[in-house]
Amino acid sequence: MTALERFLRYVTYDTQSSETSETTPSTPKQRLLGEALAQELQDLGLEGAHLAENGAVYAWLPATPGREKVPVLALIAHMDTAPRVPSENVQARVVRYEGGDLVLNQEKGIVTTLKDFPDLAGQVGKDLVVTDGTTLLGADDKAGIAEILTAMEHLLAHPERPHGRVALCFTPDEEVGTGADYVDLDKLGADFGYTVDGGPLGGLEYENFNAAEVDVLFHGVNIHPGEGKNKLRNACLMAAQFIAMVPPAESPAHTEGYEGFYHLCSMTGDESQARLQWLIRDHDWEGFRDRKRTMEGIGFYLETRYGVGTVEVTITDAYYNMKEEILPHPQLLDWAREAFRRAGVEPRDVPIRGGTDGAKLSWRGLPCPNLSTGGYHFHGVHEYIPVEALETMANVLAHLVTGAAEEKI
Repeated sequence: MTALERFLRYVTYDTQSSETSETTPSTPKQRLLGEALAQELQDLGLEGAHLAENGAVYAWLPATPGREKVPVLALIAHMDTAPRVPSENVQARVVRYEGGDLVLNQEKGIVTTLKDFPDLAGQVGKDLVVTDGTTLLGADDKAGIAEILTAMEHLLAHPERPHGRVALCFTPDEEVGTGADYVDLDKLGADFGYTVDGGPLGGLEYENFNAAEVDVLFHGVNIHPGEGKNKLRNACLMAAQFIAMVPPAESPAHTEGYEGFYHLCSMTGDESQARLQWLIRDHDWEGFRDRKRTMEGIGFYLETRYGVGTVEVTITDAYYNMKEEILPHPQLLDWAREAFRRAGVEPRDVPIRGGTDGAKLSWRGLPCPNLSTGGYHFHGVHEYIPVEALETMANVLAHLVTGAAEEKI
């Protein structure tokens, strides 16, 4: 079965995770894909294929004779899709892109324009998997799953290609930041890992943001506005003042590459109480610390102005830059770069402006860079992936596993 055939089947499963749920996984529908994947892995002949109670899927490809002692590699992808974009009833189709604007939905006027998405210029003459413009596609990260399974099927069919033991794990809830928490590292039994969860073909990611969530709660005093002088303390206006004091040029809309940012992602409230929820990100550890201090400093200033107890700033670290945990193992990057080249793709080192399961796993003791899937514009209705990229990445992964088992790569 091709990676495309698998991918088109997987995207029919609605696996959207939830940011507010307290269940494990956050949505029970993720288990439906998990059950299907566990059965498919079992049917392919991989060892120990099963769906764990927490919703993660495991399986193992045994080492070929003579390669039992080489490092065990884990290939990891996630089953869920982003919680804020529709993912039910995905209408995926393959179109030949001939240039210009790409019409996703003529009736609703939904168009992926070359002006807004200039990467389309590099896709002329290629077959692209797209949607009807009303949902995301789900290449993040069902493409990664399809590519991993296709690579495993190829290696099972070609025992003449020597490789070490390979551990597979497909996680739920990566999009809500808890996917790595589902991975039982003792059960997985891997020495090193790779997540297959990146963007355009050739991307090798081993640097990511240090990340924290900031919750700012404002306590106001409400009273009839007709008699509010010297009494009314409007929590919404306090929140607005906080927003105005955050550096406006350091937002996601104005930063790129290694530049960090402050991102306001939610605001609620009334005169009595208001809440702001922020994300802060920075590749540099000192910059990360300074951003946290900035948020605390703004809160302290407003509290001195409006009174003790009026502003509460709570900062929770989410994940850290995996670079520190990966650079001591340079062979991981060498193996990946060589695998790309053997598949005819020039690798590109790309800093992640976000995080992956691999970031948390690296800090938990499993060094785990991230590899491309070939997809574009994740988390939105303009998401697409070239068919060529799906099949090429399956080839890359097969080269990765066999190359890592060679005495000299």
